[in-house]
Amino acid sequence: MPPVGAAGIIVYRNYLSYRSGWYIFISGFLEPVFYLFSIGVGVGKLIESFEYHGQQIPYAEFVAPAMLATSAMNGAVLDSTFNFFFKLKFTKLFDQILATPMTTRDVAAGEMSWCLLRGGIYSIGFLAVMLGMGLVHSWWAVLALPATLLIGFAFAGACLALTTYMRTWQDFEYVTLATMPMFLFSATFFPVTAYPGVLRWIVEATPLYRGVVLCRELVTGVVTVESAVSVVYLLAMGVVGVLLARRRLDTLLLT
Repeated sequence: MPPVGAAGIIVYRNYLSYRSGWYIFISGFLEPVFYLFSIGVGVGKLIESFEYHGQQIPYAEFVAPAMLATSAMNGAVLDSTFNFFFKLKFTKLFDQILATPMTTRDVAAGEMSWCLLRGGIYSIGFLAVMLGMGLVHSWWAVLALPATLLIGFAFAGACLALTTYMRTWQDFEYVTLATMPMFLFSATFFPVTAYPGVLRWIVEATPLYRGVVLCRELVTGVVTVESAVSVVYLLAMGVVGVLLARRRLDTLLLT
């Protein structure tokens, strides 16, 4: 089958499975919205302004782009870990798919497409919230949506690959162990300059930090070379993840 058509069939199948449980689909979108209101707006009342690249911006405008990157991450991670594992290990969905003219390449592409769709929907919704709150003032922000898709691509690729190595549901504790610290310490609520030497380098090497930098620079209109570094980093992470995921699916399903 043509790759696009095969991926579309898998996306449509996932849409049908979520159609009656739409409220579960949007659950990952609400968390960053609540953080924006509670910390970005609430704490923002105590902080008049915040310096970013030499200019003063309201604290909520500093936090909001980080929450946008988090929305993209949440959408990608939820479907590329828990849901992917369930379909792979329990329902044996992919074994059934491979009984058709589809291949493991189609499975990887279809699941990646669904992860990007979910992350994209979360990001569009969060951008609408930001616009409604008056937190977007730069035309560079039109590139924020493609940036969130790139973030989703990076996390979905990596998580699809890592999930193929998981054996039980207990292994998913490592997912929370990785995503929660990234969320809290990826310059989400305060600048990376607050960290001392080596710790700062570690934070700057995390994928969510790269996503936060990209979204924050686009939304505030202060675009530097760090955005280019983030694009290359996230693109490479996604490509390597997808290739590894397909190879692992070959091992698990075809041998």
